[in-house]
Order: sequence, then structure tokens, then C-alpha cells
Amino acid sequence: MNAARTARLAKLLPSGRTIVIAVPFSFLLVFFLLPFGAVFEISFANTQMSVPPYTPLAQFRDGFLQIALNFEHYVSVATDSLYINAYLFSLLIAGATTLLCLLIGYPACYLIARSNPAWRNLLLMLVMLPFWTSYLIRVYAWIGLLKNQGLINDFLIWTTLRDEPLKLYHNNWGLMIGMVYNYLPYLMLPLYAYLVKLDFTLVEAASDLGARPWRAFLTITLPMSRRGIIASSLLVFIPAVGEYVIPELLGGSNSLMIGRVMWDDFFVNTDWPSASAATVAMVLLLLLPMAWFQRVRQRELAES
Repeated sequence: MNAARTARLAKLLPSGRTIVIAVPFSFLLVFFLLPFGAVFEISFANTQMSVPPYTPLAQFRDGFLQIALNFEHYVSVATDSLYINAYLFSLLIAGATTLLCLLIGYPACYLIARSNPAWRNLLLMLVMLPFWTSYLIRVYAWIGLLKNQGLINDFLIWTTLRDEPLKLYHNNWGLMIGMVYNYLPYLMLPLYAYLVKLDFTLVEAASDLGARPWRAFLTITLPMSRRGIIASSLLVFIPAVGEYVIPELLGGSNSLMIGRVMWDDFFVNTDWPSASAATVAMVLLLLLPMAWFQRVRQRELAES
């Protein structure tokens, strides 16, 4: 009798796996889903000069519950050239940043993965070294390097390689340099974790069979690391789309990304509904590459 009661009680209690999974899900619920739900609600409100600066969606009047949803902000996001150009420019900058980080980070990660195990920790520490400094300080440091009287231009003029300063500050060149520098570690760390697990004996076997290094790389190493490339690229692309600090400090007046537009709507124009609609549209836009990556993973698991 006691054994049957214990068995029934064990079925009612959550398993260890359920408890472990519930912890990150609870974190996402509290710190992502609930705030996003609040932003989603504000996106349907009307702007008003009060605190908070938007109207409630539901209110009682004359004994009736009235619900008013305003879709004009989403129409504005989809039709206003300001938002459209900001979204397109943000996608362009995020895509270029991801591509450049991949072109720089993949060879570096490959060399670290193939290096002597005694040196790997030191090399990884050098990759993580920028994280020891504040993100804002790192961006400000590039101002001292890129401006007309900065270290880079002073060095070029001192060596007579240039007669006049290079225009690297407050334009798209400075923006791209800052984006690649700050997001490169986010690509290298997860990509290295994939590359270090690859079976490089397959590459050696291909070399023994007469395959050239570039052919062995294209037919063996690159396909085997495809999942790591996609995952690490998404870790760069997704946050780069909504970047605000780097375009504000290093970019020019024409470097208008969606993060700057949302900041202006929230804090300059005090138009929270429009900013919330732009935020919801950006999140939905970023769900597309995430859904594509999940579909690729499921297809690979099904094939294996």
C-alpha cells in the first residue's frame, strides 16, 4: 500500500529534467516575454502628453468595457520611409558585420583549434581580453584612434604614407570598424567550440589520398563546421541589427540604424507607441533567421 502511494506521489512531483528546464524558461518568461508583452501592448495605444505617455487599451465607461486598438503605428512602420530605410540599413550593416567577422574569425578559430593544446587557453584568453574592459570604454577608445587627429592618422602622416588624414570617424568606415571589433569575439568563441570538436584525421586522410588542402577544406572541414558557422553568425547578426551605441558614437549623420530611430521615439519624441511598434517589428523580423536555423538543425538531425 505504501509502495503504491509512493509511486503515485512520484508521478505527481516534477522530474529533475523538468526542474532543470523550468529554470531558464522561468528566466525568459520574467525578463523577456513579460517585458515584450508590455511593449506589444503599448504598440496598440495612442500617444498622449501624460505619465505614462500613452492611453490605456481597455477602460470602463458608463458600465461598459471599451477596448481601443490603434494599428496606425504598424502602418507607419511599414510605409514610412524613415523606418524602412532604417531597417534596410540596419540589415545591411548587420550582414556586412557578420560576413567580415566570419572572414576574420573563421581562419583564426581554425588555427587555434589546430594549434598545440598547451597554447589554446592562452590564445582564447587573448580573444576574450576585450571583455575585461567596459563595452562603452572600448567604443570610446576607437574615437581616439579614428578621428582626424587620432593615432592612426598621426602615424600615417608621420610615416609620410598620407598627406592628409583619412576620413575614418563619423562615417560608415568608422561604424564598420567598431562593429567588427566589438562583435568579433561573439563569433569566435562559439565557432571555436565547434571547430575544436572536428575530427581532423579526416583531413589528414584526404591529404594522404592526394587531395589538396583547399579541396579538403571545402569538402570536409567547411561542411562539418556549417552548423557552427550558422549559430555563431546569428549571435552576431541578431544583436547587430538593433545596435545603438556604436552608430551613435562612431557613425555619421547618415548612419541611421533602427536602434537610433527607436531611441529617438522613446526619449526625444516621447512617442512610445511608435517606438514599441518598431521594436515588435524588429523582433518579428529577427525571428525569421532563427526559425530558418532551427529548421536546418531539425533537417540535419533527421538525416543523421
